[in-house]
Amino acid sequence: MTDRTTRTVLLRGGNVHSPADPFATAMVVQGETVAWIGSEGAADAYVDGADEVVDLAGALVTPAFVDAHVHATSTGLALTGLDLTGCPSLAEALARLERQVKQEQAHGRLGTPGDGVLIGHGWDETGWPENRPPTRQELDAAAGGAAVYLSRTDVHSAVASTALRALAEPATGLSSLPGHHPDGPLSRDAHHAVRRTALARLTPGQRRDAQQATLDRAASLGIGALHECAGPDISSADDLAGLLALAAEGGGPEVFGYWGELGAVDTARSLGAVGVGGDLFVDGALGSRTACLHQAYLDAPHTGAAYLTAEQVAGHVAACTEAGLQAGFHAIGDAALSAVLEGVRTAAGRVGLERVRALRHRVEHAELLDDASVAAFAELGLVASVQPAFDAAWGGEDGMYARRLGVERARQLNPFARLLRAGVPLAFGSDAPVTPLDPWGTVRAAAFHRTPEHRISVRAAFTAHTRGGWRALGRDDAGVLVPGAPACFAVWRTGELVVQAPDSRVAGWSTDPRSGTPGLPDLSPGRPLPECLATVVRGRVVHGSL
Repeated sequence: MTDRTTRTVLLRGGNVHSPADPFATAMVVQGETVAWIGSEGAADAYVDGADEVVDLAGALVTPAFVDAHVHATSTGLALTGLDLTGCPSLAEALARLERQVKQEQAHGRLGTPGDGVLIGHGWDETGWPENRPPTRQELDAAAGGAAVYLSRTDVHSAVASTALRALAEPATGLSSLPGHHPDGPLSRDAHHAVRRTALARLTPGQRRDAQQATLDRAASLGIGALHECAGPDISSADDLAGLLALAAEGGGPEVFGYWGELGAVDTARSLGAVGVGGDLFVDGALGSRTACLHQAYLDAPHTGAAYLTAEQVAGHVAACTEAGLQAGFHAIGDAALSAVLEGVRTAAGRVGLERVRALRHRVEHAELLDDASVAAFAELGLVASVQPAFDAAWGGEDGMYARRLGVERARQLNPFARLLRAGVPLAFGSDAPVTPLDPWGTVRAAAFHRTPEHRISVRAAFTAHTRGGWRALGRDDAGVLVPGAPACFAVWRTGELVVQAPDSRVAGWSTDPRSGTPGLPDLSPGRPLPECLATVVRGRVVHGSL
């Protein structure tokens, strides 16, 4: 399949997940397009016309996944460098930092302050016996005076060494910014300033290597497309331009860029972004206590941080709608979501509701929703770009969400079933590096949500992580294997195919052959996840082999 524009390939002897034929075992790919789906017997007619015949040996073929929210450079830096995700203690985190600093210095990548920076990610004090983040003095001791930036797992606060703070101070006035702390984690504007300082010291080669690591990992997991959520507070214009150029070389997943800057229609267009949104922050995150709430946190005497007003949201949505570009916002807390919904409704009054609905403007994360907010999403045609792994990591009555909000408020988070019932389009992502690239794990997390009433069927979750990502881009022809669709698919080694739904009556009917419901892997907790044998993007193999 090296010449994707001319070759015809017949895949047979497997299971093809397709609404065109729920019992399909074979598929023909012609160039970049799915040409035929059908049965084993009917496949014989296509053998003579095929340039290649692939025996699937019982493997499952599905649409490739779409990760609808990633940060490629930061993900790649965590994959190839210091990743503290799951680190069991503060002491161990400091020990890992010390080892990483010595390793970087031995390879000449980290020298005196101002000569290189070590960027790490993933610490989470809520799971540590010390129950606190590292102090600046502890960080300096472990870093040996080097410039170090370590983002918290939610990437809405970070600890920074004295050397890095000194680099940031002259250009940003770091010590006077909101969110500055002289000894502990930096949040809000102070965090954005020190993050920009750290990322600016990456060389083009380091940035490209990190981005390539992310694309390679995504392809190895059956991910055929990524939505990169860039912006001046999360990466840079150069970072997004470099990633889009790398992806355009065609060796991995497709990448669609979003530029999260208020009113920056021209910038987004010049960068080749598909929308002016992604991580355009209306608030922060629950873990860092910067998500904006109507009521105070259970474990802090405040309601978080508000970065945009409803009027600013309205102006942004109106400008994007007039320009024919998708708008989007990062909003997690209920007060932040109220500001978004009020702003979008105001914009609809200015430019017309149908024009707003047609562009499928997005809200990233959209966690703390009540019934009225869900109804407003449906009314305004908003896409909910959500991350089920957040619930797997921090949900439940003993999880971080409950500690921040209390058990009752925490139960309102991530109401996927309620959103689906209201007709709100869902697009699933990881927010990597906040949670790992892990598509089947994401589907599992939605199907086995820690709050049972928010669970959805495996089939619905799978659709949100495949076709949902394409629909969020306004492309309704992709993410499904039917004749005429783009040949973007993955091949999996898996066990028995089943139908899993929260309601046993639905599951029972769906497994009846009369329902014609195609099966998917059994994702019950504890069972092994499918193994990706190959990933194909528009007819080109980008991982494994056929």
